[in-house]
Amino acid sequence: MKREPVKVKESEAKERINSFAEVVEGYTEQEALIEAQRCLQCKNPACISGCPVGIDIKKFIFQITQKDYADAYFTIRQKNNFPSICGRICPAEYQCRKACVLTKKDSPFASEQAILIHYLERFVGDYGIRHNLKISIESAGRLNRHKVAVVGSGPAGLCCAGELARRGVKVEVFEGLHKTGGVLRYGIPPFRLPRDILDVEIDYLKNLGVGIVSNFIVGNMKSLHELQKEGYSSIFLGLGAGTPSFLGVTGENLCNIYSANEFLTRVNLMSAYQFPESHTPVNIGKRIIVVGGGNTAMDAARCALRLQKMNGTPCDTTVVYRRTEIEMPARRLEIEHAKEEGVRFKFLVQPEGFQGDERGFVTKMQCLQCALGEPDSSGRRRPVPLKGSDFELDCDVAIIAIGLKANQVLTRVTPQLVVDSHGDITVNPLTMETSIKGIFAGGDIVGGEGTVIEAMGMAKKASEAIIQSLVA
Repeated sequence: MKREPVKVKESEAKERINSFAEVVEGYTEQEALIEAQRCLQCKNPACISGCPVGIDIKKFIFQITQKDYADAYFTIRQKNNFPSICGRICPAEYQCRKACVLTKKDSPFASEQAILIHYLERFVGDYGIRHNLKISIESAGRLNRHKVAVVGSGPAGLCCAGELARRGVKVEVFEGLHKTGGVLRYGIPPFRLPRDILDVEIDYLKNLGVGIVSNFIVGNMKSLHELQKEGYSSIFLGLGAGTPSFLGVTGENLCNIYSANEFLTRVNLMSAYQFPESHTPVNIGKRIIVVGGGNTAMDAARCALRLQKMNGTPCDTTVVYRRTEIEMPARRLEIEHAKEEGVRFKFLVQPEGFQGDERGFVTKMQCLQCALGEPDSSGRRRPVPLKGSDFELDCDVAIIAIGLKANQVLTRVTPQLVVDSHGDITVNPLTMETSIKGIFAGGDIVGGEGTVIEAMGMAKKASEAIIQSLVA
C-alpha cells in the first residue's frame, strides 16, 4: 500500500502569474483512489472531530476506495453544503488534517504524511457537479408555511439558506452587493476559487427555491422589524466582517494605500484585472508592499504580483510581517505558492509610518526591526520593536491586510441587538439566537474573523435552531 501522499498537480509558477486561472488542478480519479487507499480507516477517526461541521471523513474516503463517488458526495453533503468550495479553500492543515493520526501530536499544523482530505473532498465535490447530483427536498410538513429571511450571502448566509430550503422552508436572501457570494466572491481570487464553481453552488440553492435579492442593504433600506412585519418567521444574520482594520500610523491616508478589502474587492468582484474591459481600475506600482501575514495578505500579494506581470511592470511585491514565518496564520500552501510566484517576504518588521511626495502619493514605509518576546493572547510570541533599528522601504503602493472588524451598518441602527466590545453580535452559543427573539446570527459577525467552514458550522447550528422554533 502506498504511504507517500499523492501530490496534486499545479500549474507552473512562471506561467500562472500571467493570469488569474486556477493554480491547483485537483486529483484525477486514479490519483484520488491511490490517496484514499492511504487512509488507515481508524476505529476512532480523529479527523472528524477536526472538521467544524463534522463530515464523516472516514466514510466518504472509504466510499472513494470502492468507487462509490455518488455515495461519497451525498455523505459529504449531509454535513457540508459546498464540498467543491471547501475542498479548495479550507485550511485543512489546521483542521481535519491536523487531527489525522498520521500527524504528530502537538504539531502546529498537519504533517506532510497526513491524508490530503481536502483534495479528496474537492474530487468528490467536482464529481457531483459534473454528474449533476442533487439533494432532494425533504418532506416539509408544516415548514413550507414559513418563510425565513437571510441577511448576507457569504458562507454563513448561503449555508443557512441551503439547510432551510432543503427542509422545505421558503428562504429569501438579502445581499448588499450586486453579486452573491460575500467574501467567497470579493475576497478570494479566481486562481484559488474559480467563479464557475462558486456560481454552480449558488445556482444549486436557487434550484432549491431560494430567492436572492441583491443590492439590498438591510438596516438601510429596511429594518429587521420591517422584515418581521412582512411575515418572516425568523431572520438569520450572516453580515460578515466587512470593515477593514488599519495600522493607525502617520501617513496612512496617502494616495495608493489600500485596505486589502478594497484592493481585493476591486480585483475579484469588479474584475479590475480585466480593465478596461471591466470598468473598475486599480493602481499598480513598481514596488508594492503588503502588510500582514494571513490568507488575505497572501491573496493580495499574489494578485498584486499578477497585475504587475500583466501590466508589463517588473514584479516587485513584498509581504511585511511583524513575526516570523512560523507564526503566520496563512495556509502553508498559500505561503509556498506566493514564494514560488516571486513574492518576497520580510519578517520581524513593524510598520511605523508612511512618507509621500508633493502630490500626496506614498513613496516609503518607515519600519522598525522586531524580535520575538513572550506569547501574547493569541498564543504566538509577541513582536517587540527594537529601539534604534529604524529603516525605510521604498513603495509606491501599499496594501494593509491586518484583518477585518464587524460590519456595523445593521447593528448601529438596531440597538436591541446586543454586541460585544468589538461590535460582534452576541448569541446563545447553543442556538445562535441573538438578544432579539427569532433573530439568529453566525459567521464572522459572531466572534470575529474565522474560516469558511467555521462560518458554515455556525450557520448549520442556527438553521437547526430555526427549524425547531418553527415546528414548536
